[in-house]
Amino acid sequence: MNDRIIPRPAGPIPSCTCVPGTAGQAGTAEPAAAGGRFGPTHTLILLICVLALGSGLFLAGTPLDTVFTLLGGLGAIGAATLAAAGGSRRLVSVIAEAAVRSGAGK
Repeated sequence: MNDRIIPRPAGPIPSCTCVPGTAGQAGTAEPAAAGGRFGPTHTLILLICVLALGSGLFLAGTPLDTVFTLLGGLGAIGAATLAAAGGSRRLVSVIAEAAVRSGAGK
């Protein structure tokens, strides 16, 4: 372990400028949000991962019904996570409505 003392600046500490355009707001310790949300790039990456996982499971000899069940469960977990993280009541209501309609056969 190192016992050296790290000097601290005497004046006020400048806000984080790691990401351009996200300097902290005056009077807060948190930097402003980067504005990056779930977008098309994230969707493409998830699509490629799901296709690769499904293909790998199939090539490993897993029956197709099991592969579809696993990938459907992963999709449901992902949708629930996005809904919970975003606090989106509308997304949760759309998912619940789709589940009720599919159960009713409409």
